[in-house]
Amino acid sequence: MQITTKHVLKVLHVLAWIIFIGLSLQAGIVIVSSVLKFIISPQHHDKLWQEINFTSLYNFNQSYFITHIIVISIVLILKATLFYMIIKMFNDKKLSLSQPFSHHMNRYIYKMVFISFLIALFAGGGVNFSEWLTKQGVIMPAIQVQGIDGSDVWLLMSIVLFVLSQIFKRGIEIQSENELTV
Repeated sequence: MQITTKHVLKVLHVLAWIIFIGLSLQAGIVIVSSVLKFIISPQHHDKLWQEINFTSLYNFNQSYFITHIIVISIVLILKATLFYMIIKMFNDKKLSLSQPFSHHMNRYIYKMVFISFLIALFAGGGVNFSEWLTKQGVIMPAIQVQGIDGSDVWLLMSIVLFVLSQIFKRGIEIQSENELTV
């Protein structure tokens, strides 16, 4: 049996669902765990999901704790949103692989550019904030564990997607010119 593009797209669709569910769960767990830290005694709830311990930050300054959790949550929610858009792109009947240069596809790519750029901004800000807190003497978990690493990769991805969107925009122009001449 030969592996076709259709098979690869189905596998990618399933992978997008798995990643979306994982990121959504991770974002939800971080948010719920953080809220529980305020409701339940902090001594009994000193670790977030995956052994992320922000007790030192919580004891140092609760405002900084809230700020950092919000930044982590925003990054996770934006990542989940990006994969939701990929799922939506697979499920959307407006998109045609026979004519990929469409305004709908270009709009999807522009939205992905924007979300990728926001992820880069918030992740970069979160890393800088975490490093600043470490310099203040707060014991912080590793950036990779916090889920805010790789802001440079997200920025690069947004640039690549922007270039791709411009190529799609030109493809739409050429496609409409060809339709007019036929």
